[in-house]
Amino acid sequence: MTEISSFVIAFFVLVGAFFSVVTALGFIRLPDVYSRTHAASKSATLGVMCILIGTLIFFFTEEGIFSSRVVIAIFFVLITAPVGGHLIARAAYNSGVKLADESIQDDLAKKDHYETRNDEYKKAKKEES
Repeated sequence: MTEISSFVIAFFVLVGAFFSVVTALGFIRLPDVYSRTHAASKSATLGVMCILIGTLIFFFTEEGIFSSRVVIAIFFVLITAPVGGHLIARAAYNSGVKLADESIQDDLAKKDHYETRNDEYKKAKKEES
């Protein structure tokens, strides 16, 4: 293994470890479930992907093996982790979990208001017909 690849591998693994620590701090410090799922879905995804990229480069330079399983794992994490975080936050909102006091804006509350008005409009249109 060359020195350059050692530095590149170390860079990716250390950056991945840094983002994993940021994720842990986000779970501890952030006030509500919505902020915590944001920390889990964004920084944890980036951390795991960096570690997997470092692993891919390591096995390619050290063993001469291109691992398609690691590439598939990278894409799997890239696709599923943010979607999972979004679904958890959406389920929490729909089940009535309150936002933190520090939250400034609730966009979904406006959406519910517009959906209710739209349903009332459709009902009124049906009654006219």
